Amino acid sequence: MSTLTSLPQWQALNQIAASMKDAHMRDWFKADPKRAEKMQLEACGIFLDYSKNRVNEHALGALFDLARACKLDDARDAMFNGEQINSTEGRAVLHTALRNFSDSPVMVDGEDVMPEVRATLDKIRDFTALVHSGEHKGYTGKSVKHIVAIGIGGSFLGPKIMTEALKPHTVETVKVHFVANVDGCHIHDVLTKLDHEETLVVMSSKSFTTQETLQNTLSAKAWFLKSGGTQEDIAKHFVAVSSNVKAATEFGIAEDNIFPMWDWVGGRYSLWSAIGLPISLALGFENFKGLLEGAFDMDTHFKTAPLEQNLPVLLGLLGVWYRNFFDAQSQVLLPYYHYLRGLPAYVQQLDMESNGKQVTQGGEAVDYATGPIIWGSEGTNGQHSFHQLIHQGSGVIPADFMLPLNVPNQDDTHHAMLASNCFGQAQALMQGKTFDECYADLEGKGLDEAERTRLAAHKTMPGNKPSNTLMFDSLTPKTLGALVAMYEHKVFVQGVIWNLNSFDQWGVELGKVLGNQVLAGIQGNAEEESFDASTQQLIARFRAANAPK
Repeated sequence: MSTLTSLPQWQALNQIAASMKDAHMRDWFKADPKRAEKMQLEACGIFLDYSKNRVNEHALGALFDLARACKLDDARDAMFNGEQINSTEGRAVLHTALRNFSDSPVMVDGEDVMPEVRATLDKIRDFTALVHSGEHKGYTGKSVKHIVAIGIGGSFLGPKIMTEALKPHTVETVKVHFVANVDGCHIHDVLTKLDHEETLVVMSSKSFTTQETLQNTLSAKAWFLKSGGTQEDIAKHFVAVSSNVKAATEFGIAEDNIFPMWDWVGGRYSLWSAIGLPISLALGFENFKGLLEGAFDMDTHFKTAPLEQNLPVLLGLLGVWYRNFFDAQSQVLLPYYHYLRGLPAYVQQLDMESNGKQVTQGGEAVDYATGPIIWGSEGTNGQHSFHQLIHQGSGVIPADFMLPLNVPNQDDTHHAMLASNCFGQAQALMQGKTFDECYADLEGKGLDEAERTRLAAHKTMPGNKPSNTLMFDSLTPKTLGALVAMYEHKVFVQGVIWNLNSFDQWGVELGKVLGNQVLAGIQGNAEEESFDASTQQLIARFRAANAPK
């Protein structure tokens, strides 16, 4: 038994969960008309109704006791104070410093990082202004109309999804195209539509060696040179977000057009850094700053609100409750807003890359479940497909519903239908439909008793399926920043409870190393014996299919 599972607070939760297995939320709502009123929180423009969860005051109290036993407050303070909580890489974790709008210093190894953070933010502001005003010109004197943002992982997902979510705020002077996949079809399709004289490429890679990002950037460079540009002209058409200044300048990028990165910013937390340059270029600097301000507000809430009134803490503990005490293997995110449709993919990387771990901070194997599978899609599309599994499947799949109360260019009928589906789905998951109710509905349908009974069994929905409903007035940059930071801190809370290092990603790193080794094999630069028999066979078939004809 591990240190965590032997805690009396964990044992208490086991007993509480066992006693509640047969309790139904429908009955709790009947017994307490004020349940919804008691189980709501609001902070940073986000309203949370968590009353449709399989918890009562006793269970919630025990969860908060567990958080205190795991010293959540101390872990949170250590992160904000710049301590090296990424223990396997010996790094601080300070994405929060990138959106620190207080006058407080943030120290890393005895040095305040805030002057450099502010200088980088000023550089993003100034460069954005030059591009939007048309003052930044290409080598033929034309202004920039198209931006190709090249990255992978967090360097791609963050900027792309935030830009999509805030599409109503897009500036008209430029259009940003995002490329991540190393599949040459993507970069080809993007570049063939553009005029190289009016195109700016933003390459985002901390090391300037990330395989997919570097290859796509080399392809963009080859396209630029083939179209008529020269090596000297690259300085006006390529910029980089990287800590490898030497590699970037050797590529041809002007040093003034290299935006810095820091070791204490992980990829999945990097949109707040200069990695967010494409967001600023797409939406305008003030909207990018609004994202940061919203995240800062959520940081302040997370640091100062009591655990019982703390949005990320509550959501994180509910996640632990379902993952460890109800065997919930996944969680679904359901944004009922078209522009927010990419958020499940963003949180998927954030959560699964952070807490998809099997050893504790001390390197011991866990004997409890950790990171859940995160998935989802926009409403109402999912209602006509995977919602079936959530309603009538045999497992527990907690759901987060999200809805803005107002949307741009609002059509009241459309928006009312959207809201009604959002609220209706959450209600149906909670209350379900009993066999007796289904049986009664089939009265007068001309069915004999056996068929009526058989069909009623198929139509029965058990309900008691947990969900949260998150609402906000509208999806402004500030609200979106708070929403994303809320999920960041939720993931952190769960990592603390599970005693994980939520800030390394060795599984991802192994994939990069092996991918490079296999590439060498495909190109004939590695011995066959260095690969297993299956990989040798796959490489051989690929090489045969692509041999010169």
